[in-house]
Order: sequence, then C-alpha cells, then structure tokens
Amino acid sequence: MTVQSTAKLRFLEQLPATLFIGGQWVEGRSDATLRTTNPFDDSLLAEIRQASTEDVDAAYQAAATSQPGWASFSPAKRSKVLNQAADYLQGNFDGILALLIAESGSTHLKANIELGGTIAAIREAATFPTRVHGKILPSNAEGKENRVYREPVGVVAVISPWNFPMLLSARSVAPALALGNAVVLKPASDTPLVGALVLAKAFAEAGLPEGVLNALVGSGSEIGDYFVAHQTPSLVSFTGSTPVGKNVGKIAVSGEHMKRVALELGGNAPFVVLEDADLEEAAKAATLGKFLHQGQICMAINRIIVQAPVYEEFIEKFIEQVNKLGYGDAADPANLVGPIINDTQLESVSTKIKTARSQGAREVLAGSINGRVVSPHVFADVTSQMELFREEIFGPVVGIAKAESQAHALELANDTEFGLSSAVFTQNLEKGVAFARGIKAGMTHINDITVNDEPHVMFGGEKNSGLGRFNGEWAIEEFTTDHWIGVQSTKKQYPF
Repeated sequence: MTVQSTAKLRFLEQLPATLFIGGQWVEGRSDATLRTTNPFDDSLLAEIRQASTEDVDAAYQAAATSQPGWASFSPAKRSKVLNQAADYLQGNFDGILALLIAESGSTHLKANIELGGTIAAIREAATFPTRVHGKILPSNAEGKENRVYREPVGVVAVISPWNFPMLLSARSVAPALALGNAVVLKPASDTPLVGALVLAKAFAEAGLPEGVLNALVGSGSEIGDYFVAHQTPSLVSFTGSTPVGKNVGKIAVSGEHMKRVALELGGNAPFVVLEDADLEEAAKAATLGKFLHQGQICMAINRIIVQAPVYEEFIEKFIEQVNKLGYGDAADPANLVGPIINDTQLESVSTKIKTARSQGAREVLAGSINGRVVSPHVFADVTSQMELFREEIFGPVVGIAKAESQAHALELANDTEFGLSSAVFTQNLEKGVAFARGIKAGMTHINDITVNDEPHVMFGGEKNSGLGRFNGEWAIEEFTTDHWIGVQSTKKQYPF
C-alpha cells in the first residue's frame, strides 16, 4: 500500500459518510444511497444515504435558527473559527490531498493547487469580519442622519460542482460564514466527500456553532429544485454549467420566494497568440492551461487563436510540449492528465472528438481513449462554425483557429456566448493591455494562462458565464446587504 493510500484511508476513518445537519452527523431520509467512487478504477470510497426534502427543511431550519447568534459574534471570534478551520485542513493536508485525488480524479499538481487554494480562500475570508464598512450620509431633512449598515443576508444556499469541489465550495462557504451568514451546502453527487463533508468536518472541529454550516448530499432530481425554491435562503450561490445555472436563476428570481443569486457558469476561454508572441512560452502556457485537470475547468483554454504568420510554427511547438505530458492514473505524480470524472462526461468528450473529425478539422495529435482516460487530442484549422469552437469542451481536447490579423483575432475571441476567462500572448505589453480590454470577459491575462484564481482578486464572468463576483471585496458585497437606518434626532414639522 502506498503512502498516499495510507493517508487517504486514515483520513476517511475520521470522516463520517452522512449528512451534517444542526451540528450532527445524521443519516439521510431518502430511499436512495449514493456510492462515491474513484473515477479511474471505480473503487468504492463511501456509501451515503441521501437527503430528502425533509432533510432540506431540517437543514434550513437549523441554519435560520443559528444565524442570528453567529452574526452577533465579535469579528475576532468569527475570524478565529475560520482560521482554525484552515488550520485543520493544513494539519490533515496529506490525507485530504489523497482523498481529493481519489474522488475527483485530480492529478497531484491540480490537487495541490486546489487544496492550497482552499486554505488560502478561508484565510482570506477570515479577514472579512473587520473589513465590512457601513456609511453615514447627509440628509436633506433637518436634524436627520442617514446610516447605511452592511448586514449578513441571512441564510445562504451553496451548490458546488465536481471539478474543483473543495475550492469552489469554500469560495462561497467561507465568505458567507465570515460575514455572519449561515450556510446550507449541497455538493455535486460525483464529489460529496471533498465537496462538502471535509469542509463540514473542518468547521465542526474549528468550533463553529451548531447549525451555522449544514451539508446535504442529495440528487438534483429529488431535492435540487426544492433546495433552490425554499423560502429560507436569501441568496443562492451556484457554480456549474450555464443551462443548469439559468434554471437556478429562474427558480430563485421568479419563484414564490424571490432571492438573490450569484452564478459562476460555463466558459469558452480564448487563448490568443499574436504574431510577436514568444512562441516557446505561449506553447508551454497553452499546454498547462488546456490540459490541467483534463481540461475540466471552467477557465480552461477552450480555443487557441493564432495569427497567421506564426500559425504553423506555434502548432509545431505546441505539439512538442503536449507530447511530453503523462496521462493515466491521477495517483501517479508523473501524470498531468487523469481520468474524466464519469461516463456521461466521457461520452460528451468522445462525441466532440468524432464531431471535430466529421466537420473537417485537421487532427494534428490523435490521442487514445482507455477506460475514462482520454489522452490529449489536438485539432487545427478549426473554424468559428465548428462545434469545437462554439461549445465548452470540458475535456483534454482543443482546437486551433487561424486569425488573419490582430483585429480578426479579437473578433474570433469575442465570437462566443460566454465571457469568463481569456488570455493573450504578445511581447508588447501595452498592445496586450489594449487587446485584453477589447475582450468581452470578466478576466483576461497577458502572457499567462486562462486558469487563474487569487483569493483577494475578483473572479467572475460576463454574458452567459454568470452573474456576480467572488473573492475579496467583491465577496463582501455579494454576501451582505445594505440596510438604510434613518435617524431623526429633532422633531419634524408635518404639514397637518
């Protein structure tokens, strides 16, 4: 047995495979049981009795009951709990890392990035309690003062995805808690352990009061719409696909109980290589930005757009870099590409490969498919009409399109319904800035990959890539609400 396997088993022994409601680890009341497995070899990690709508009610009730007391904690006390949760993750780093690799198919590099990012996100959120500021505004009424307080929104519902399950849960859970809210967390069914139960365990060990954080493992078909439509949460934070996100937004905004939404959805990230780019650096960046975590990242490079004068040279250098990548079992530190998360996603990726071939794209690197492991596939001469250009791939497949000019490259970059992340390579930095500002996206990086996330810098997209912003000051805005308190200190003269 490897050291990694030993660490994983040791950590699993202390992690209950149940729901977490009102500070208690409890069995779900659904008739269905979820088996969570390793996507590489289907080995069983845990069996979890799933949540029913009764469990949803119980979790929201616990959150609503506990939230006012938690909000009354001093900033120092709330910060201490968050830092202690981060300490727990740091202290169990090896075991959690091994579990993250096993459950989500994350390679060593990606898992280290995610777990480290999760700890950083919680520590950043631990600074929020003292960074919430209200305002005092003058009044046109004599003897009156206008105060605007920033208050917690109350109960926050969080729905997180399977691709970065721990980080994308923590990115909403941590700031929501730090700012005095209570949370009910529903993870993706592919990653319930690292997507929710590990965080529940960390915050429980950190001394978070009972009921402030609740974790429900349940199927979307049984509790999904009910979870969003419920009368208790004031805000629904969802990270996932655009079609599902649109439905979440529709239910939350137009349902009987209207609530705010924060939506981080799909992407179709362009990676633009201008004619004066350092091609060696661009090829290396494109390789990591495309194939990290098998391309199963909303920010992953989805389209490579190269100016005509360096088009073929870039392809040659890119293929040279891609051929160096190891692929297979994510537990092998030598591999950058691990297994696709499940059979449905595998079928989607396989279909995109077949469609690219049938639509006439030039296959410059023909990969293989063994089990759920898809080795890198690269297609050139992709046009804007092809599916590979228009749709989010979410797999280790990429298309390269030729741009006849810089203006054409910008046109191609913007030719999408999405606008999450993007990148441009050029040795003229100011030209890069001007180009970047022309891209309709929430984030653009010059001479860097599209996959970037820093806990103190805003994160979010435009167009069909979502609503709202995460991280730093932007998270403080998302997870609080303004309350105007007018203070009339002298008697008013009324017209009667």
